[in-house]
Formats: sequence, structure tokens, C-alpha cells
Amino acid sequence: MDSLTPMMNQYTEIKARHRDSILLFRLGDFYEMFGEDAKLASKVLDIALTSREKGKSRVPMCGVPHHAADSYIARLLKNGFKVAVCDQVEDPRQAKGIVKREVTRMITPGTILDINLLDAKANNYLAAVSRSGNERGKDLERGLAYIDASTGEFYTSCFSSDQGLLDEIMRIRPAEIILPESSRDEGFLPGLPSNIKISYAEDWKYSPREGETLLKEHFRVSVLDGYGLTGRQAAVSASAVILQYLRETQKTALAHITRLKYYEPSNFLVIDEATRDNLELVESRDPGAGKKGTLLSALDATVTSMGGRLLKNWILQPLKNIEEIEKRQSVIKEFYDKAVLRKEIRAVLDNCSDIQRMIGRISAGTVLPRELVMLKNSLLRFPELQALLKGAELPSLKFIADMDPAGDAAGLIEKAVSEDAPHLIKDGGIIREGFSEELDGLRAVKKDAKKMLAEMEKSERERTGIQSLKVSFNGVFGYYIEVTRANLQLVPANYIRKQTLVNSERYITPELKDFETTVLNAEDRISRLEYELYGRVKASLLPHIESVMSVSRAIAFLDTTSALAETAKLNGYVRPVITKDGAISITGGRHPVVEKYLSGERFIPNDTRLDGLENRYLIITGPNMAGKSTYIRQVALIVIMAHMGGFVPAAEASVTLTDRIFSRIGASDSISRGQSTFMVEMAETANILNNATADSLIILDEIGRGTSTFDGLSLAWAVSEYINGKIGAKTLFATHYHELTELEMILDGIKNYNIAVKEWNDNIIFVRKIVPGGADKSYGIQVARLAGIPGEVLLRAKTVLKNLEAANFDREGKPRIAAGGVFKDNLQLSLLDKTAEPASGAEALEELRGLDPENMTPIEALIKLKEIKQKLGE
Repeated sequence: MDSLTPMMNQYTEIKARHRDSILLFRLGDFYEMFGEDAKLASKVLDIALTSREKGKSRVPMCGVPHHAADSYIARLLKNGFKVAVCDQVEDPRQAKGIVKREVTRMITPGTILDINLLDAKANNYLAAVSRSGNERGKDLERGLAYIDASTGEFYTSCFSSDQGLLDEIMRIRPAEIILPESSRDEGFLPGLPSNIKISYAEDWKYSPREGETLLKEHFRVSVLDGYGLTGRQAAVSASAVILQYLRETQKTALAHITRLKYYEPSNFLVIDEATRDNLELVESRDPGAGKKGTLLSALDATVTSMGGRLLKNWILQPLKNIEEIEKRQSVIKEFYDKAVLRKEIRAVLDNCSDIQRMIGRISAGTVLPRELVMLKNSLLRFPELQALLKGAELPSLKFIADMDPAGDAAGLIEKAVSEDAPHLIKDGGIIREGFSEELDGLRAVKKDAKKMLAEMEKSERERTGIQSLKVSFNGVFGYYIEVTRANLQLVPANYIRKQTLVNSERYITPELKDFETTVLNAEDRISRLEYELYGRVKASLLPHIESVMSVSRAIAFLDTTSALAETAKLNGYVRPVITKDGAISITGGRHPVVEKYLSGERFIPNDTRLDGLENRYLIITGPNMAGKSTYIRQVALIVIMAHMGGFVPAAEASVTLTDRIFSRIGASDSISRGQSTFMVEMAETANILNNATADSLIILDEIGRGTSTFDGLSLAWAVSEYINGKIGAKTLFATHYHELTELEMILDGIKNYNIAVKEWNDNIIFVRKIVPGGADKSYGIQVARLAGIPGEVLLRAKTVLKNLEAANFDREGKPRIAAGGVFKDNLQLSLLDKTAEPASGAEALEELRGLDPENMTPIEALIKLKEIKQKLGE
């Protein structure tokens, strides 16, 4: 075995304790990587791979400048690596032998604290999962805890099924998740996306007893009842695992984690992954578009990072409690009605920095001088907000007006840190003049060195009588007194010869040597003293963390509510009425995103009436591009916005409390899971059928389009019967299967609507208005003409269409799907009962005579005629 140098031996020992991480090993002005770490990092970072002697062999090596390490670390994290940063922890000048080094911080995808590495308006969550079971090992409960290490926001909950747990994980989208070591080989939670970094913790760390002790110790409490964790062992375990993981990686006391909130998922409107994606709530389905075209982009008028993150969370987790919803509505209305107050509040907020993440960095000891100045300036603006809210009557605003403004923290920074402090500690000039007498004296020495030298030179000339005497400095000999040979007889006895030159001699004196020591050491001492004082300042801020965090939460709340009021005012939104009557009633509803980005035409509002009775299941037909998808999506978005506590794009709206929103929209595949487009479609449909309730809202944009026409139509028919008859959920179904409009005639609760169009010389004009009744065709060929399909193709398509339409009916003109039973209140009904005795011509004539055409709508007349025709057996 090759012998190692002391430095490489030190590296090897440290690396052995961090095998799962890329180890950045500080050597001088560089962080170096060796061996396999160097091979991996050189490729990811696109830097040169060299080698270093290791005994009789050479080891691969690469490095990055320490001052630019953060950008390289970010790239390693983006590629899924963990990073261990190993620094020198003693002064090399005082070290005996090799300099002592230790890992000072571990950085993983879920523990990033650097503001520059994070999306300002999105949380970066670290999650942990636990499972508790009975004596037979059967799982009874799944625990989930997640935290944004950069802000200290810490949450936990419990779930009874893996699917419920997975749905919540997909909502929060953690950057990293910690699983039990024992689950490594069992495929636990197989649906986790590949871009979530998976880490593992030893099973003993999941002990509920050990976890309870750790949580009590951290939060300094004797019981966990106040955190809602009594009897919830899985939640306790997951929460403790996260704290333990952060302690191990951050090497700090985590002072900014002051709260742990337990929540019940059932207290919020549930929106599963497919629905979030289909409705484009916070992320566009268009690759590379980011937030553009999303509900978030339409609503986000926030001016702070904290408000932006809170708004995103409100969108993804709408409330399901009328009292809480109305509290938010009241605050938004306050800002909506008071334009001057709203404007003044937003002007102050616009000057507030990301307090939450700065506090996280103070806790970790990594906050930079410029960040403290920004924190101070933000805290100093908070009393302005409180003054604007003086006299507020709403409890939430009154609370903010009366709360502690964290003035002690702001004052401490004001007293200690220079207003023009640099971004980096190494640049100096951090500590404000007057904070430290010693530092002020050292700075005076550095500043007045030239003046003091000139005065010394003048004094020595007068004392010695040597008018040509010079006091100078060079990098080899330091400070010296130079005397020409002609004046050597005048040199005083206390001069000590330093160097002999051809025409002169150079001397030093004890006084000059003391001056040299003072001046030359001043800069180094200034640097070390500033670093020491800055560390004290950071430590002195730790007791004020809770009050500063309270201020940050208040700022986020004011920003989010005032931003929603601003958006509502600019776009003509109204305050919806929240009820429990089971109905959704919208007058003049609009799509909040489409109307914002629409160009060239005015958005056409539409009404909606959904309930659990006669208007339970609405079948929407009409041509492509007419607006079916926009219409059904806007209803879902309005319901979400109402549950957020926000205003909605409508002339008037009443929205019942809804437990879940489901959507099945568009065509997409999942190649990574081996699922075809149709398989994904059916999986999403199955999720709806298995989990929807009578209090859910379902929007369907085509079902069965991924298979053959008759298979697809059959599935769409059966699904519609099931939802309407078995589940009873409020549903909007946009479809091109016009045959489904016949469901209105045989099932209660189903109504037909279509998007109106006008025809002119074989062309169509989109009216964008939803009207009662079903469309009789899809106008697909006309839409194809608008898209530029050649005329020859269009002509042939018309011929084929006629043949296909004829084939959809039997010789008697009856639709071929008219067979079998339907789902309705657990009864099997026949769509066209061929065993029933046809009505006689006399009976039909008598029924016709009883009709009142003057008081019937065209659609009512058509439906009645069809009923009579069916009775005649035709």
C-alpha cells in the first residue's frame, strides 16, 4: 500500500465519513477534489482534470476558486449530488504541523440556504417520510414532514394510504426526500418523480420515542400537545428525522426553526397532480414556458419574494373552511375598496427584501454583510406599514398593526454594520465606525501611515541635522531611514545599521520598528478583528429571530392580500359568496389567464349553473377552437380562486364548498412509466371514478379519444352514467361525441349545452357563447380549412364524413349505441327498450295535439318529437 502524505491522509479520513458526497477540500485559495469525486466533478463542471502525487502513484484531481465556489456547488446540486465543504478551522500561522480541517457544512438539494441559488418566489422543500404499524408490521399510518430550510417553514401530517401520501408529496414537490434505509430495496413510493433527490436515514432514527425527545429538546417544551402531535407517531418520526438531518448537514442549532405545524389534508381543497398540471395552476404545460400562461402568472402582483411564495402556496392548497375563507376575503376587500391604502402599502412593501431567507442564513451563520444591511432596511420599513394600518378593525390587520416590529434587531444591525458594507466578508469595511475602539484605532493607523511617516522624517531631520535624511519602505526590508555617506558622522547612536549601499547607509530605530509592526500588522489585525466582531453581531441576532420571523410572515400576508386586491381591481373581479348549498352559480364568468393573454378579440363571458339536482352533469358540445376547454377550465379556476379566499373573474358568483377538483384533459403519455396516451387517459379517469364524491367538481375534456371511435364512445357513455348516477359529482364534460347528448333524455341531472357558432358559406364564426342544447356536428372540416389544409383534402373528407355518419345509424335510423342499461341510482334502465310495446298512431297523435308550440323552446320541441318517435318504435 502506498504511503500517504499527511495532507492526503487527512483528506482520506474526512472523505471516509462523507462517501455519498462530493468533498470540496480547502487548499489555499482553492477547493480541491480528488479521486472519483474529481472525475465526476470535472465532467459536470467542465473543468480540467489533473493529478497529484499519492505515494508512488498519482490521484485524479481538480479544483475551483474558493471565492467562486457557490456557482460550482449550484451546478453539482442541480445534477443531483450532495456537497460536503471542508474548510480550514485554524489559523495556518498558528498550526503545528498540518492545518486542521473539518466539514463545516453539507449542502444537498433540499438544504440550500444561499438566496442566489434559489427561486425567489418558490419554496425549496426537504421532506421526510415515515411509516408506523402494528405488531404484525402492517402499515397503519404514513407520516410526512417537510421544511424549507431557507425560511424555517416546517409542516407535518399523516396519511392512511400510500396514494394520499404520494399526492401530497406531488403537491409540495420537494427537492429532496428522506426515506427509511429499510425501504431502499422495496420500491417504496414508486411514483416519485426522478428529479426528486432521494436520501436515506438509518431506521433507528425513526424511533417515535427518540423523535419525541429530539422535538421537545429543539422546541424547548415538555409536551408536544401544542403542536397537534399527540398520538401521531408517524408525524413525530418524520419531523424528527428532518431535524436530525438538518443538524448533521448544517452543523448549527437551527435557531430559525421555531414552529412546527400539524395540518389535516382534509381541511383543504384537494387538487391532485393531474389536475394541477391540466389546469396549469403554477407551471405551464408548455416546456420552457415556466410560469407564463398559468393561474399564478395571472394573479401574481406581489412585490416581495415572501409574498410570491405565499401566493403560490395559497393556489396549491386552497381552504375548505368558510370562516377562514371569509377572513381572507375581508382583508382583500379592505385593500380592494381603499385604493390609496393599497397603493401606499405596496409602495412600502416594494422596498422589503427577503427577510425569511436572511434569517435562515443568520441561523446557519452564513449571512453576508450586505444581506444584514438589507434586513435592517426592511425591518425599518415595517413601522411604516403599521402606521398605515393604524385604526384597522379587521382582526388580522389589527394584529399586524400592534405586533412587535423587531426594532431591537434593526437597531443592533444599525449600530454595528456599516451602511455601505460589502457583499463579502473578506472585502473588509463591515463594522461601522464607533462600534469598536480598537478597530477604529487600527483603521486610523492604516489611514494615517503616510502622514505619520512624513512627520517622523521631519522630526528626525530636525533632531539629527541631516536635511537629506529619508524615511522609506520596500517589500524586502520594510521601513528604514536612509542617510548619505556624506552625513554618516551625524548618525545618532540609537540608529541600527540595516543595509549598506554604494552611496548611502540604511538604518532602523526601535521606534521605527514599532511603527512598522503596527502598520504592517494593522491590515491583518483589522481583517481578523472585523471577522471576530461580525461573528458576535450574528450571534447577538439569534435571540431576535422569532420576532423577525413574525415580521416576515406579516409582510408576506400583506403582500399577498394586497396583490390579490390589486389584480381583482385591475381585472374586474368580484367577491364570491361561499356556501354549503351544493351549488355553483356563476354569472358572466371569465377565464383569468386567457383573458389576460388574449389579443385581437374580446373575451366573451359565460354563465354556469351546477348543482346536485337537475344541473348536475353538463355535456358541452361544439366545434374545436370554439371555447369548450376554456369554458370548463374557467369554472374550475373560479372555484379554486374562491376557495383561496380571493376574488373571481365574474359579474357575480356563488360557490359551494368543494372537497376535491378532478380533471381529465388533453392527450399525453408517460413513456418513462411505460404508459401510452390512452393508458394515461384511463388511469386519470379511474382515479376520478374511484375517489370523487358528491361534493367534488369534475371537468372532463374528452374521454375515450385515445382508442377506436366505438370503444371511446362506449367508455364515455358508461363513465357519464356512472358519475351522474353513482357518484353525483358536479361535472362539466366537453366532448365531440354528439351521441352523448341523448343522455339528457333518459337521465335526470344531465343537461346539454353547446358553444354557439354561426355558419356562412361553409365557413364558421366562433361566437364563444354557451347556450342550451347539444351541437349537431363538430365543424372539424371547417376548422381544418382555417388551419390551411388543402382544398382537395377537405373535399375528400366531406365525402368520407357522410359515409361515416350514415354508418352510425341502423336501417331504421336508430343510433347504434342504443343498447344495454345505464347507471342511475343503482337501477338498470334501458336506453331504447325494444321489448316495450310501441305506442299506437292514435296515441301519438293525441300527444301531439296536447302540445303548446307557442310556449315551447325549439330544443324542447325537438326533444318531445324524438320522444314520440321512440314511442312509435321508429
